[in-house]
Amino acid sequence: MVEIKNPEQIAKMREAGLVVAAIHAATAEAAVPGATTRDLDEVARKVLAEHGAKPNFLGYGGFPATICTSVNDVVVHGIPDDKTVLKDGDIISVDAGAIVDGWHGDAAYTAFVGTGHSPELVELSRVTEESMWAGIAAMRNGSRLVDVSRAIETYIRRQPKPGGGKYGIIEDYGGHGIGSAMHMDPHLLNYVSRKRGKGPKLVPGFCLAIEPMVSLGTPHTEVLGDEWTVVTLDHTWSSHWEHSIALTEEGPLVLTAVDGGRAKLAELGVTAAPDPLAA
Repeated sequence: MVEIKNPEQIAKMREAGLVVAAIHAATAEAAVPGATTRDLDEVARKVLAEHGAKPNFLGYGGFPATICTSVNDVVVHGIPDDKTVLKDGDIISVDAGAIVDGWHGDAAYTAFVGTGHSPELVELSRVTEESMWAGIAAMRNGSRLVDVSRAIETYIRRQPKPGGGKYGIIEDYGGHGIGSAMHMDPHLLNYVSRKRGKGPKLVPGFCLAIEPMVSLGTPHTEVLGDEWTVVTLDHTWSSHWEHSIALTEEGPLVLTAVDGGRAKLAELGVTAAPDPLAA
């Protein structure tokens, strides 16, 4: 069953979301050539401590780190370590979460390490991020879960891929409900599946983590021997973007965006809900 939140619970999730935003800002600054992925994990750990928040990734199903760091052909769930040294031209997705008073925030972004990235990689990240925002804009009271999936897929499919071919919309992983736990019902596909039907109706208090993952090639993945790291089957590079969103009576509130999603949603003709933590 889908957990429906009241305004007080959404306000707590907003607190957790702002901690995640702070982790993103700090790790993005630290994601430079020569840094290890464990360096980024340490940065995230310090941000959590500074805010009095708890990590929701560490220990989750046995996961051994505070954040996920997924470099190049790693799609998701990359484990930070001392061996993975970031190089000029790499891309990395940083997936981070936080818990405040039992309520969760979860978001991811793709960063460019150094300089010299090809237009193909720049466009890959742009398409993935913009498809996420298309999904967020589709979170309307009375809509169905499939409407979010359709908005994500439609945006991606309409974008021409430099060099020809199609983007791979990763099939085995997607978004999810979030609230008193990090991963909750419903599972959100980043494409439309007739087998899944329309899904639940979106109502005030419905919270989702929307997270498209897109590759330059295949939609298929495999899990490495550490039982966490997910790579594309053809080893093409991939991008991953994610925000946690609460649907309110007044529209969507992007819990993990500093401005609550106001600026970007305005570009898409959607008014973001008021920030419950605003003075």
